[in-house]
Amino acid sequence: MSDRLRIAVIGVGHLGRHHARILASMPEVELIGVVDIDEARASAIAAEHGVPAFTDARAVLDRVQAVSVAVPTEAHLEVALPFLEQGVSALVEKPLARTVAEADRLVEAARARGVVLAAGHTERFNPAVAVARPLIRDPRFIEVHRLGTFPERSLDIDVVFDLMIHDLDLVMSLVGDEVVSIDAVGVPVLTGRVDIANARLRFKGGAIANLTASRISRDRVRKIRFFQQAAYVSIDYAAQEVEVWRLVRADGGVPSIEGGKLEVPREEPLRRELEDFVAAVREGRPPAVPGEDGRAALALAAEIVEQMQHGQ
Repeated sequence: MSDRLRIAVIGVGHLGRHHARILASMPEVELIGVVDIDEARASAIAAEHGVPAFTDARAVLDRVQAVSVAVPTEAHLEVALPFLEQGVSALVEKPLARTVAEADRLVEAARARGVVLAAGHTERFNPAVAVARPLIRDPRFIEVHRLGTFPERSLDIDVVFDLMIHDLDLVMSLVGDEVVSIDAVGVPVLTGRVDIANARLRFKGGAIANLTASRISRDRVRKIRFFQQAAYVSIDYAAQEVEVWRLVRADGGVPSIEGGKLEVPREEPLRRELEDFVAAVREGRPPAVPGEDGRAALALAAEIVEQMQHGQ
């Protein structure tokens, strides 16, 4: 595909406006327009990039080769499915859909037409994760904290689907093993949905992951720590920092702990994600985070929420 990829962004609110900003700056992309049911918002974002504004996604169905979908989760299936069925590739923000059944419909539609379906799990593209990934080998215990202040954006889903799902996807991709047990608790605090949650996952090979997600914290924290034999790896997603500490056994001497911060190139994870999606469509290859991975993260999140409900 030698010409520029014709693409539209559907939903230009909290996150989608950044999709539009980045795609408009990519030389291999032609941003043909932005779509939002809020006409004023669509017009404002479109004007920033000198492209047309639309209020109905169907208006761009025949004009694009790919779309980036950043509407509220409840509309993912309704918005993305017609494009996939027409042979248009799609990047769909996390969570991939409202339910696993809806995610299956998206995955099957993409498979049937042979187009790219990418799930918007941005942390996979965090440069700190890229630096740390080769150092993580058979972790035994994983500790995750994703704490955020109360957001001024859509809260149509529990914190498990809103925030924790980022880490569920990443942990599954790094451990590469089946979850065999879940112990979880969640509490609604400021909304009618769960605002703070904790889940303890046990994997088939024995690894344990303890994840806490909150959208009612005073401080923003986004960290994941891996403990493995003779080594500890810490990732600060927000600061894009990695620390590694190892137990070093000297011949006949006293063991010592050595390590520190690693060099991490500063890059915007969302830009890396969109670049991968565009390249996947142009090259006819799978994206780094295919729809199947988004479906798996959603299924695990759904199991966690179900377990929390049974525990109440």
